[in-house]
Amino acid sequence: MTTLSIVLFTLLVLTLYMGAKVVPQQTAYIIERLGKYHAVLNPGLNLIIPFIDRLAYKHTLKEVAADIPEQVCITKDNVQVAVDGVVFLQVMDPKLASYGISNYMFAVSQLAQTTMRSEIGKIVLDKCFEERGNINVAVVNAIDEAAAGWGVKVLRYEIKNITPPQTVLMAMEKQMQAEREKRATILYSEGEKQSAVNVAEGQKQKVVLESEALKIQQINQAEGQAAAIVSVADATAEGIRKIAEAIQTEGGMEAVQLRVAENLVEQYGKLAKSTNTMILPANFADMGSMISAAMSVIKSENNKPVK
Repeated sequence: MTTLSIVLFTLLVLTLYMGAKVVPQQTAYIIERLGKYHAVLNPGLNLIIPFIDRLAYKHTLKEVAADIPEQVCITKDNVQVAVDGVVFLQVMDPKLASYGISNYMFAVSQLAQTTMRSEIGKIVLDKCFEERGNINVAVVNAIDEAAAGWGVKVLRYEIKNITPPQTVLMAMEKQMQAEREKRATILYSEGEKQSAVNVAEGQKQKVVLESEALKIQQINQAEGQAAAIVSVADATAEGIRKIAEAIQTEGGMEAVQLRVAENLVEQYGKLAKSTNTMILPANFADMGSMISAAMSVIKSENNKPVK
């Protein structure tokens, strides 16, 4: 093999090597022909003309997360806070991403920082933590509008950290501690109030129940006493009726005489035991005449017509 053959073979191999381009999946290659944009190579094996076509740019078509460096922002109430974040973007048009801007990653980072400073300056410090979602949306809209000519789509933006100065952090901690103590005091006072109300309600119900019980007791006692009086009256009337019936029977008057004599003797006996001095009636010796006098009164009463 001559030297010329070796040179030609080497040149052929080099030409084939330079003319064959294998593009990975989710990747775009920009080819320029004689310094001018020519085509975008699709994933797989592609052939180009060596020494005439050249690979100008490589772009990944995957979603990319770009870190946004920390920066100092001033809030509406003039407090400096350090804010950093992360932006998620994707190349949608490789040609515009190559020729629409020199470095779209740098541009997106700078635009995200400037938009963040603008949004933070519209709100006070206390609202910064609450308004994260709104700030993220505002940054995405601002970058996406500008990146439309860059062939890049901004998918989302997230704030990673909002760091106030140490003095502000200490003041916020004291404020939160005061708020917690305030809530604890309010809860304790509410508990005491509810406890007092419950005790008062309990006392009220107790008094009402006791008065109701006393009322029922008095009613029951009154009804019992009335029933007892009626029962005693009925029993007394029944006893008198039976005594009257017994007197009218044979031997009833003699029994009455005997009973009167017994009661008389019993009462004088009790009187003699209770005192040393006792005054007797003049006709005490004539006991029979006294009993007869008492019986005449009983008979006269029994013989009276009933009115």
